[in-house]
Order: sequence, then structure tokens, then C-alpha cells
Amino acid sequence: MSNIIISKKDLKILIKESVKEVLEQEIMRLRALMLPYVSKAEQKDIERRYKKPTRRAIKKIEIEIWNGRLNFLMIPWSF
Repeated sequence: MSNIIISKKDLKILIKESVKEVLEQEIMRLRALMLPYVSKAEQKDIERRYKKPTRRAIKKIEIEIWNGRLNFLMIPWSF
């Protein structure tokens, strides 16, 4: 059996990375368990009603105060 020599710093980094990987995997698993079940019929109904989400905002409101007057500008915009 061969011995491996590793510094404390390298061992700490190795352990830290390993723990981080395991925690990420477990968090993903827990998130998946927390998702509500959606039947195929429900999913089809959702897709029929709402279709594909857009990246556009509904409206943008700019308020300008100038000489005591308020000017409202409402324009659609996208990200």
C-alpha cells in the first residue's frame, strides 16, 4: 500500500470542493422534491392558456417632474 503525501492546504481545498459538490447535488434533489406535481392534462392546459412566455415587459412608466407638472410616458420595452 502506497502513502500519499498532501499538504494541509491542499487537503482543505479538496475537502471544501467535495463538500460543495455534495451540497449542490443535495440542494438540487431537494428542489426537485419541492416542485408540485403537474399532470399531463394540467400542463397542456397551462400551455394552451399562456403559450410561450415573452421577454417583453408589459409597460414602462417614466415620470418626469418639470416646473411643477407631471408628465407620464408609458411605453412597452423588452430586456
